[in-house]
Amino acid sequence: MKVPETIADVERALRAESYVAERSLATVIFLSLRLQKPLFLEGEAGVGKTEIAKVLSDMLETPLIRLQCYEGLDVNAAVYEWNYSRQLLHIRLLEATGAHQQEALREIFSPEFLIRRPLLQAVESKDGKAPVLLIDEIDRADEEFEAFLLELLSDYQITVPEIGTIRASQPPIVVITSNRTREVHDALKRRCLYHWIDYPSFQKEFQIVTTKRPEISAELARQVCRFVQELRKQDLYKLPGVAETLDWASALSTLGAVSLDEQLAVDTLGTLLKYQDDIQKIRNGSIGSLVEMARADS
Repeated sequence: MKVPETIADVERALRAESYVAERSLATVIFLSLRLQKPLFLEGEAGVGKTEIAKVLSDMLETPLIRLQCYEGLDVNAAVYEWNYSRQLLHIRLLEATGAHQQEALREIFSPEFLIRRPLLQAVESKDGKAPVLLIDEIDRADEEFEAFLLELLSDYQITVPEIGTIRASQPPIVVITSNRTREVHDALKRRCLYHWIDYPSFQKEFQIVTTKRPEISAELARQVCRFVQELRKQDLYKLPGVAETLDWASALSTLGAVSLDEQLAVDTLGTLLKYQDDIQKIRNGSIGSLVEMARADS
């Protein structure tokens, strides 16, 4: 694994992986790699935060270990747990052989009986390559779970009471994402480099669409991007992200569209908007003017 030597190297590597990024994002990625600091990415859903970890894994040719956060996530699912069924079988075997109790305890609480979850897998990686550890949507987890991460993010180590402290021989490349459904504690943020990923400008979104969906024409790509840009100005419950823009472009391409029209937009609006109230509001209101603006722009 070769860490990029300059910010320009990061920009070239991102382009090679078809990821469109501003220099500010390339800079914070470069610093995260060089300083071995976790990267905390915040922004609306669908703007490309998770994709950064995937791109880094491909770019550095190293494994990607993903921890998807959710409400109720605990140490057993995120860090480790003991293989109780194997321990029980081993205890019975030791009892049959007359093993001493203290010896039995030492054996059943050895690394052999440990089930390694994503965080411990990332710390224990021994193949010579630092993995990319993606802790996705940390804001979905309970606040208490953040405390589990502090030791890992500070010293790249995890303590298993029965075994001791396990330290990473090669610190993982940590990417943490948040959709900001709640505020993440300052103690966690202080251990990271921070970057906010916003909805893209028209030019950036057009570049993303033409890069990721080269099968559609430049004219249709411009219309798609202009429509989505204007749609984000509406008062909606959930604005579409770049992921939805790409889905819509794919849907239009699949339907053989070469240009946008109102009926086509009405029929495919569900690829952009995911709430019925939002869909009804646009269908019954501004969809005609949005299509007109999109077509006029091209």
